[in-house]
Amino acid sequence: MIHSVKCDNPLFKTISFNRGLNIVLAERTKESKIRDSRNGVGKSTLIEIIHFCLGSDIGETLKNPKLDNWDFTLDLDIAGKRYQISRNTSNPKWIRVNGDCSNWVIVPTVAEETGNQIISRHDLGTCLGILMFDLRSLRPEYKYAPTFRSLISYFIRRNGHRGGFLSPFQHYKQQLPWDIQVNNAYLLDLGWEFASKLQVLKDRIKELNHLRQAAESGMLANLIGDTGELEALKIRLDAQIRKEVEQLDNFKVHPQYEQIERDVDRLTKEIHELVNLILTDKRLLGLYESSLTEEVDAKVDLITKVYEDAGFTFPNSITKRIDDVLAFHRQVVSNRRDFLANEINRLQNDINNRKQTRENLSTTRAELMQTLRKHGALQEFTRLQEIHQKNVSQLQDVLTKLQNLSKFKAGKSEIAIEKELIQQHANADLREREKQRQKAILTFNDYSKELYETPGTLSINFGRSGFKFHVTIERSGSHGIDNMKIFCYDLMLATLWVRKSREIPLIHDSNIFHGVDERQSALALELAASKSSSEGFQYICALNSDMIPRKDFRKGFDFDGFIVTRLTDATADGGLLGTRF
Repeated sequence: MIHSVKCDNPLFKTISFNRGLNIVLAERTKESKIRDSRNGVGKSTLIEIIHFCLGSDIGETLKNPKLDNWDFTLDLDIAGKRYQISRNTSNPKWIRVNGDCSNWVIVPTVAEETGNQIISRHDLGTCLGILMFDLRSLRPEYKYAPTFRSLISYFIRRNGHRGGFLSPFQHYKQQLPWDIQVNNAYLLDLGWEFASKLQVLKDRIKELNHLRQAAESGMLANLIGDTGELEALKIRLDAQIRKEVEQLDNFKVHPQYEQIERDVDRLTKEIHELVNLILTDKRLLGLYESSLTEEVDAKVDLITKVYEDAGFTFPNSITKRIDDVLAFHRQVVSNRRDFLANEINRLQNDINNRKQTRENLSTTRAELMQTLRKHGALQEFTRLQEIHQKNVSQLQDVLTKLQNLSKFKAGKSEIAIEKELIQQHANADLREREKQRQKAILTFNDYSKELYETPGTLSINFGRSGFKFHVTIERSGSHGIDNMKIFCYDLMLATLWVRKSREIPLIHDSNIFHGVDERQSALALELAASKSSSEGFQYICALNSDMIPRKDFRKGFDFDGFIVTRLTDATADGGLLGTRF
């Protein structure tokens, strides 16, 4: 029950409420001019303020700069205790709570500067959901579940651009189907969980439809490929990755790997140079050995005979000179043989030394090569890691494509089976909850019968799309009768919940009676007064004075006795806020 709505600004008109029927009346006064309107006196603003204190987003009216730093307070009973919930338009992030919050699931913190109990609007919604609607029992694994903000909006409907009076089961224009199903099922004490599960399946269907659309547009082949090709690629990549893992596990990084590589290159170059030098020396050695063999002394007898055969005779003086020449020649040959012998010896020594050096260098290089074979460079290790990560990423991409392909091919059939099972279980659960369904249907029928000769019908079923809620009243189709469907449904909800010891105030503004026949308006107000009194809940309605069907009230119904405040457009300060803007 709401006791009052207050504000710290003295311009604001405090409104106090009672149990049962409460009328906030917007009057046309004698002083009002033809252009004056009661649309701005504050009926809708009152509902906006109540929602604001209960944790909603700040509405357009309360965003007006003229209302900066206005502090609104909602005084109400929650779960048998009285609280004052206050919220400031300039600091809407935190909400002050005055009252015993010791048993709240989220206990408000105490502000050091003011000593006030403060709580965020999200946490307030969590607490109010438990205290007012018993949302404590909800299981956290459900992605789509009832929320306080959605549930309370069926009891305190907002009109304007929100579309709070479009349907009994809908409290704003853009409300999603799952939200309608889940919250109405919860309010009617039905298996809301089935609607939640079904929405999860709908999400999966949407994902599959995206894949189907991709296939139809020719992109699926690039997206997921062919199963056979992908499986073959998966096997190859898997084997390659295992091999790479083994290589990386056994890889030993040598801190001087690059220096050793340079040393090996240098030794190889030196060995090649030695081989070339040895080859050159061998060739020169062969030449020298050949020359040494061919060196022959000149024979004087042979020379004399050649000349004698030619008819020449040498005198003794000539013979002596030849002997001198031969002696000189023999000395030259001897010297050359000595030279060749020395060179041959030197070359043989050089060749042997270079062979030994080559062997030593080869041994050293072999040792270094062995080190390189057992170890690797950090750069090489990094490169192997990069290749490995690339292959792992490619394998993951292949696995994702295979998974998408599997979903595309088999997903819908699996979902169809799950959907059928949900439908079967939901209908079985609905049969088990027949008493709850009958209570709602009969209460709605009784209330609609109070307004029309033929009772209306509330139907509740569960089909392939989830819960199906529908209300009918004869002569339906006119705007007025459609509004009475909402009136009867909301009154039924308030009755069902107060019978569960959960008194939740029911609030309507004048939109609920737009286009309604005066006779039905009178009957509706009388019904609201009767049921709120007998059942023990609070009904607040904001009305325009020219909408009051005074001639159609039954004898004994004191309408004026239910008026808790009067707002007027006669003066600038006659509205709820005490100012116009």
